[in-house]
Parts: sequence; structure tokens; C-alpha cells
Amino acid sequence: MTIKKLQKNLVQWYLENKRPLPWRESRDPYFIWISEVMLQQTTVQAVIPFFLRFKQRFPTIGSLAQAPLADVLEMWAGLGYYSRARNLHKAAQEIVRLKAFPHRYQDLLPLPGFGDYTSRAVASIAFGEPVGVVDGNVIRVLSRLYGQGFQFWKQDDKKMLQQRSDELCQNADAATVNQALMELGATICTPQSPACTLCPWSAFCKARQQGLTTTLPLKKPKKNLRYIAIEMHLHFKKNQIALVENHNLPFLKKTLMPPLKITQLQKKPKQYQFAHSITHYKIFVTTKKIATRPTHKNLQWYPVHQITKINPTSLLLKALKAESLLPQS
Repeated sequence: MTIKKLQKNLVQWYLENKRPLPWRESRDPYFIWISEVMLQQTTVQAVIPFFLRFKQRFPTIGSLAQAPLADVLEMWAGLGYYSRARNLHKAAQEIVRLKAFPHRYQDLLPLPGFGDYTSRAVASIAFGEPVGVVDGNVIRVLSRLYGQGFQFWKQDDKKMLQQRSDELCQNADAATVNQALMELGATICTPQSPACTLCPWSAFCKARQQGLTTTLPLKKPKKNLRYIAIEMHLHFKKNQIALVENHNLPFLKKTLMPPLKITQLQKKPKQYQFAHSITHYKIFVTTKKIATRPTHKNLQWYPVHQITKINPTSLLLKALKAESLLPQS
């Protein structure tokens, strides 16, 4: 198997089979960047309507940079992981100050929220820089192609995967190669029941030859689930709610939340109003609707009907609905 042959087969397959996704309609780095950030932790089909709405509301990087953060968070509502939206807003402002979108991935890395994968994806797809990408799809495809159990969560093996991906982008159109590689993982070399007979690399695939497609890639060891109980104090007056910046929870940092009483647990409690999950945390929530004046410092009052502009996280929305402060959906 040669790199040149792998490139040729992959690109030919991609050009004949690629999905008509809206962010593939141009090489504008702004739209490519937005799509890549949205696609983190979210499926393609779920992202499409969010991307189209976001693009309509913020058609240029300047419009995103100039918009109030509350408007950006409102447009992000439903995608989760809201630090992504905050970093988008910060990075847009920084790029506008630079007066040009950086072309090289090393120059993109320092921007808020970019990281290695996003920097390489934008630099290669928008500007053709010959650098590979490594995401979940690429890890799966390359692990099977080379028949290797990469421990991708470890630095040395991640570096090897990156080198393999970089090799595929040399002396080729990196934008097409990277998109093709991710498309292959998303549509053919899937986690369960891969369509090997349709794969452009089936003749080269070591995992197929050795019967390893069901065991590769290796699975990252799961973090132990952590249990947290939250008592959420909902102070309200005249359709307003008191919120304060969160610095106590290990997630949703700096997000405006009601005052919280937090307890670390060893197991699931017997009594709670609703449960919520964020990454490896299981959260058990009880709420208290309080009409008296709060004594907490740094509280600010916000209209309940504008909560999706202030804090669109489903954790808070569930709490407000539990106390009938928002309509049930």
C-alpha cells in the first residue's frame, strides 16, 4: 500500500459520494470554522439547522464579533457545551482585530477555543495547508487501515496518528483529503457494522484482513461517574430571577446561575426533582422557589423570559420548568 494509491482511491470515492452539506458550499474560513466547532460533540444532522440559522443571524465574522454575547448564546441554545459559543465570540473579536483570518494552523492555535484539531481543520480545508486532522472518525479509520490498537488518549500514540494523517495530506489537496477521511469514517467505516465492501480502502485494510474490525479502534477507558447534588435557590420578583456567576461547579464555569448549594455524593440520592448529565457528572437537582430578598453578594436580576439569552443551558431551563417559571415544552 502506498500513500499515493491511498490518496487516489480516497479522493475519487469522496468526489463521487460526498454528502451535500451546507458548510461545503464555500471555502470561507469563517463558515468552515463555525461548522467545525458545532460538529464537536454533535451529529451532522443535528448541526445542519443550527448552522443555517447561525449563518443567517451572523453572516460575517464581523457581525459575530460585534454581536452581544447574549445573542450568540441564544443562537447556540440547544447545542450544549456553551464554552464553545463564548470562545467563538472571543476568537471572532480577536480575528477582526488581526484584520485577517490566519492561514496557518500554528497561527490559529493561540485563538480562544481553536485547539489542535480545529486549527488544522480550518487551515487545511479553507487554505489548503498540507496538515492532517485527527478526530474520532479519523482515529477509527486509521486504526483499522493499519490494524493497530492505537491508545489515542495517550500522547505518543496520538502523535503517531497525527503523523499518519499528515502523510496523507502531502502532495495532495489537503482540503479534499481531510474531508474525505472524515466522511469515510462517518458513512462507511462506522463504529458498528462498517460497510467494508463499499470502502475505497478495503483492499488495503489490515483490520479487515485480520478480522479486527470489531475490536478496533481501542476504547478509551471511561472516567468514573461522579455524583453531585445541587439545591438551586430560585429568587424571583416581578418576573425576574437573581443569578450569579458560577465558580463552584466543576462545569459551566462563569455561567450565570441561581445561587447553589452543592454536595458531593458517593451514590444516587433517594430524593431529588430531576437528574441531569454533563460529561462524566450525574447531577441530582432540587429547586426552591424563594420570594424573599436574597442576601448573596454579586447577584443580578434578569427577566425570566430572556433566560435563553442569558443562560440557555438545559440544566437551568429544567429547573425553571420544574417550578413552573417557564412553560413546559
